[in-house]
Amino acid sequence: QVQLVESGGGLVQAGGSLRLSCTLSGRPFSNYAMAWFRQAPGKEREFVAAITWSGVTTYSTDSNKFTISRDNAKNTMYLQMDSLKPEDTAVYYCAADAAKDPIYFKLGVSAPDYWGQGTQVTVSS
Repeated sequence: QVQLVESGGGLVQAGGSLRLSCTLSGRPFSNYAMAWFRQAPGKEREFVAAITWSGVTTYSTDSNKFTISRDNAKNTMYLQMDSLKPEDTAVYYCAADAAKDPIYFKLGVSAPDYWGQGTQVTVSS
């Protein structure tokens, strides 16, 4: 059973930075492509970024301030978020999938199989 636990969310001022972490347990981390999604109040969940087991990254079109990475030795994925704006306020979800190409997450044609509970990121103006 795959379990995903996010951490690192919180309150930050506009222009600030946060680094989110997501730890996978229950299965070999290196078997999984990993992704970040977010859901702002009153909006649909949206794709942020993804990374394959080998480190190939995919970003949403407006994610130039986000950097996704992973450490397979620590079973952990990261999302470095810089130059944050109030519109980045959302619950950020970690997700994992062992089979699908992350490009499909970006295109919205499929979703990862496993999800974390989410971590709140609030950016104040």
